[in-house]
Formats: sequence, structure tokens, C-alpha cells
Amino acid sequence: MAAGPKKSGFTLVELLTTVSIIALLVGILIPSLNLVRTIARETRQNAQFTTIELALTAFKNDDGDYPPSDWPLPPPPNDTYGGAQKLTEALLGLDLMGFHPKSGWIAPAWYPKVIDPDTNPYDIEKQRDENADGTLDTLTERRGPYIETTNAFRLGSSADGANDGLFNPSVFNDPKYGNLAQDTYVLCDSFGVKRLTIGGKPVKAGTPILYYKANTSYKTITDQDPFRRIYNGFDNQVLINLVIDEKKLSPAKKNSTLANDTNRFAYFCDYIRDPKTPIRPYKPDTYILISAGADGLYGTNDDITNFGN
Repeated sequence: MAAGPKKSGFTLVELLTTVSIIALLVGILIPSLNLVRTIARETRQNAQFTTIELALTAFKNDDGDYPPSDWPLPPPPNDTYGGAQKLTEALLGLDLMGFHPKSGWIAPAWYPKVIDPDTNPYDIEKQRDENADGTLDTLTERRGPYIETTNAFRLGSSADGANDGLFNPSVFNDPKYGNLAQDTYVLCDSFGVKRLTIGGKPVKAGTPILYYKANTSYKTITDQDPFRRIYNGFDNQVLINLVIDEKKLSPAKKNSTLANDTNRFAYFCDYIRDPKTPIRPYKPDTYILISAGADGLYGTNDDITNFGN
């Protein structure tokens, strides 16, 4: 009797072996791909900082100094306007149409309360329109923009229900966040962590870049009075708290970030301290920039900065 045709195919053992090998390869490749992606993002972020530093140098050449980063305490209503916002005003202008040299470095909503709106040269609407006497509008006085607007995003939304700004609009009237000035702009880092809709198109925004200007009249970061230190941790604290509170962290985890509640400014000083000179920070004569990195948390190990931390 003739033998039947020989059956072909995988045995169960062979199939399981193949699946195991594939799973092993995937397990090896995925971490490698994630590492490559992380390195690419960090490289892109360092390149962004280089661009910002060149832009700040150009700004200083035009204006005589780097932009300020302080915000007043206690803040007037709608006037929590600190380092991250002032960096963006300097490089792009309050409305992203260029910096006005007569700026008062305060939030637009506060201008009519401190400056006569009829004579205020930095009233945004007056800058866009022709003056009543027919002379050229003050757009001609603008400088820059010193940097592209690609990574600039609005704080708050432009209309009810709009999804074009960072953070829920309700936070801007929350005393916990010092009445953060909405409809101002911040430069965001290259780690896209937030989904927005701008002009009907989905975009991903990073976390605001923190900017601190050195006060060169002071010599240390260890003075008991935080307002007499080279760098003042208050300058971006409202944004730091807002960003980190969004993460709903446990108290222990929160205290490992720049939102540290236990000893806030000691933590900040340690973060920017130059170990070669323990009472001095890195970059004591210029400014520091901080990106929250891939985890979106300021003060953790994956931060990208313009100094060696």
C-alpha cells in the first residue's frame, strides 16, 4: 500500500519557539527605540535652547540687557506675569508681533489700570491700527521677532469652549495660582505633552520653558532673604505649581520636584548650585533656562537646562 503524502507545517513546539523568539526581539528593540526617541528629543531641546540663547544675545544688543524675570509680590489682580512670560514677550512680543521698546514688562490686562490707555504706546490695539492723526502705527517701533513662533502657546483660551491655550481657563481666577495672567504667551519645550486645537488643527505643546535672569548686584544664592539672591525661585513658581498640580502627584513625589512644599527655595538653590562654588549658582552673570523634560515635571533627573545639573 502506497504511503500518503507527507504533512507539512509547524509543530506546536516550533510555533511556541518562534513566538518566544519574536517576543524576545520585540522586548530588546522597544527599549532601544525608546532610547533613540529620547535622545532625539533631548537633542532637539538642546538645539532650541541654543536658538533662544542666540535670540537673547540679539535682544541684549538691542535693549542693553537681558529681559527681566521677576513678578511682583503680592501680585495685583491678573498680574502674575513672571519669567516664562517675560522671556516670550522679549523674543516675540506680547501678541507675537515683535517686542515694543517702551514695554512696562507687565501683563496686558493690567496696562489700562496703571497707564493712561489714551497715551500708552504699548496698548496692543493701538499698535495694530493707524493713529488718529494719520501717522504710522507703532508696529514700526517693534523689534524682532527674535525667534520663530513655532513653540509659543497662549495661557488660557481665546474664547469659551476654545481649546487653543495651555491649562483650563478656570485656574486663572484661582487664588492658589496668584491670578495667573491669561492671554499671555510662553515658549514651550520640544517634549509634546499636551494636545491643543489651534485653527481647527490638532497640535502638541510642550511644557513652558522657565527663565530666570541673574541679579548681578547680589553675590550668593544662600542669603536668608530670597529676594537678595542671584536667582529668585519666585520668578516662575506659579507656573511650576500649576504644571505639577496637573499631574496630581503624591506629596512625597511632589517634594522631589521644584514644587517642593517642605523647603521650596532651599530645593531650588540646590538645583541650580554650582558644586565648585557652593554658595554660587551656575551662570551667575546671565540667566538660566529649564525644560521639564519628557516627564513634564520641573526639578527631576530628565530636565534639560542651559547649565550643568
